[in-house]
Amino acid sequence: MQLQEMSDRLEIQDVLARYSNAIDTMQWDQLDALFTEDADIDYTSMGGIRGTLAEQKAFLEQNLPTIFQRGFQHLAATTLFDIDGDTARIRTICFNPMVLEDTKHVLFCGMWYQDTLVRVDGRWRISTRVQDRGWTLDLKR
Repeated sequence: MQLQEMSDRLEIQDVLARYSNAIDTMQWDQLDALFTEDADIDYTSMGGIRGTLAEQKAFLEQNLPTIFQRGFQHLAATTLFDIDGDTARIRTICFNPMVLEDTKHVLFCGMWYQDTLVRVDGRWRISTRVQDRGWTLDLKR
């Protein structure tokens, strides 16, 4: 593996970590630095919407805090990389437990992110993101 590819992989992993942190801390404006201006984001397989970054931020702000008042976490790992110059196609596993209003109700979600990233002004940004449903487990005590 060449030094440039190693650097690209680390930079892309940083984008993924910052995405999870922005979502989990509900700091929606942090997503601006992670996506291209014309990004196409499709969360429909897990019950969300398909839209622009602005549309997704509005949807997330309106829905996540009211549905999952007790918290949620995104664990992104096991990323497969296909990097070609300034374009990268990646597939990343995500494990996402979410506690609903009643602390005795937890929804576990397993999914993949299918992303295309592009290098813009020397920084990697997500230009397309598709959430690919794997499984869900709804536990109530």
